[in-house]
Amino acid sequence: MADRRFAPDFEAEELTRRIIGAAIEVHRELGPGLLESSYEQCLWQELIDLGVPVQRQVELPIRYKGRELDCGYRIDLLVEDIVVIELKSVENILRIHEAQLMTYLRLGPFPVGLLLNSNVPVLRDGIVRRALTRPPSALSALSASSAVNKESKE
Repeated sequence: MADRRFAPDFEAEELTRRIIGAAIEVHRELGPGLLESSYEQCLWQELIDLGVPVQRQVELPIRYKGRELDCGYRIDLLVEDIVVIELKSVENILRIHEAQLMTYLRLGPFPVGLLLNSNVPVLRDGIVRRALTRPPSALSALSASSAVNKESKE
């Protein structure tokens, strides 16, 4: 059986369409301005109702010298072991949010991620899709994350 984390592009594309449709339904029902946890619970339920395999608050360890270490990384929602969903309810998506998503993709490794900001009048204005374009490595993920942290302090 093939590793589903490296699904063909068309499978990931169709899956992201279904997820975005479900997220739009949740946003239409709830509107903007609630806590991230509210959107997470409702989107999880919406995906379950659609028959889409989804997990909540998935621990994501770092592999270090042959060991897996829990460093506190948690994926909000993981759909079919292919798409990482990071939910936000913020005024603006920042580069640090995108770096967080890319870190999850690299550590997984997962091919596709969606950053969904529910604090917008129309959800399509709060969607960021990212995909891995080269082989993942924990080192490059941490480098990207620390670079954004350094940049945000300047």
